This record gives sequence, C-alpha cells and structure tokens, in this order.
Amino acid sequence: MATIESVTLDVADPTAANRFYTAAFGLESQVRLRASEAPTTGFRGFTLSLMVSQPATVKGLVDAAVDAGATPLKPAAKSFWGYGGVVRAPDGTIWKVATSAKKDTGPHTRQIDEIVLLMGVADMAASKQFYVGRGLAVAKSFGRKYVEFATPSSPVKLALYGRRALAKDAGVPSDGTGSHRLMIGSDAGPFTDPDGFAWETPSSASSAS
Repeated sequence: MATIESVTLDVADPTAANRFYTAAFGLESQVRLRASEAPTTGFRGFTLSLMVSQPATVKGLVDAAVDAGATPLKPAAKSFWGYGGVVRAPDGTIWKVATSAKKDTGPHTRQIDEIVLLMGVADMAASKQFYVGRGLAVAKSFGRKYVEFATPSSPVKLALYGRRALAKDAGVPSDGTGSHRLMIGSDAGPFTDPDGFAWETPSSASSAS
C-alpha cells in the first residue's frame, strides 16, 4: 500500500513560513518548506486541513494563525457537520481547522489529531482510477463528490474533492493558474497526476527539503 511520507510547500521565504507555521499551528516537521518563485495566481487547487478534538481547539488555532499573519477566509463557526474555520497563510496556502464535535469536552489545547491534504480535481472518476492504479487504496468514496484514500502510516492523509466544491468550502473563487506550489513525497512517485499535482520519491523529497 502506498504511503505519503511528506508534503512540501513551495514558498518565497522558507524562514518566514517556518516561523508562521510554528507560531500558528505548532507544525515543525509534518510539513516541509522549499524556496520557490514559481508563478501562481488565485486558487491553487488544494487545501490542508487540521482535524482536532473540539471547538475550543479550532478557535485557538485559527486565532493563533491570524495573530501570526494569516488572512481569515471563514471565521470559526458552527455548521451542520461540526465546527471549523479557514485561513490563508502568508505564503498563500489555504488551511482549514475543523472538528466534528459541536461542544467542548475539556480545556483548550493545540493538539492536532490529523492532517488531511484535500486536492481539487476536475474529473473525480478519472483521478480516482489514476491513484488506485498507483497503489493507493480507497478508504471512503461518495460517488463523484469525494474520495479518501487509506494511508494509515502516513503523517498526512489524502482525499480528493471536486475543485469548485473545494474552493467554495475554502471561501475562495475556483479560478487559478500556474504552479500548485505543492510537492508530495511518496513511495508511489514520481509522477504528475491529471490535475498537475506532482509527486516525488521520498529520497528526492528528502534532498529537496
């Protein structure tokens, strides 16, 4: 079974980005950073989600991100599925912080239970088939709307969502051009998927970080 060993964000200033992610979310090793000036405009076609245990943790992380320089896209609020908020980091990456719980069960912490990479795709059936063909096993699938892959030993989970639906969920227009500014390190790589997302082998991911 294929695993994702790393997610690398291409950023203009890795030092500043590292300072932001440490202050905002306490992320130090889960997400790698690499210097890049690759042209990119609008929605980059993906979001990263931090799944936590309760609303107080959501609010604390969203507030910390905004204090560290993030732009709020959707304020932390209740919804039919739980509680969550969305911010755009100074490097342009969109982050969602969410929980399925609607009530707090303890004091606020900064504990992150799960990191999920959600990639927006143009053709769900084609993208699902593409990834299954490269060794990723489907854990959940909801028709042409959502696919989640089984990556139990990976620090980052992978899921596919329709590009327009993902942009709407993030609170941004779906238009965008240029680089995704994202590289996925996996034993399934190297390859580029139908939507232009690039994957590399763990060895090359390590040498680039």
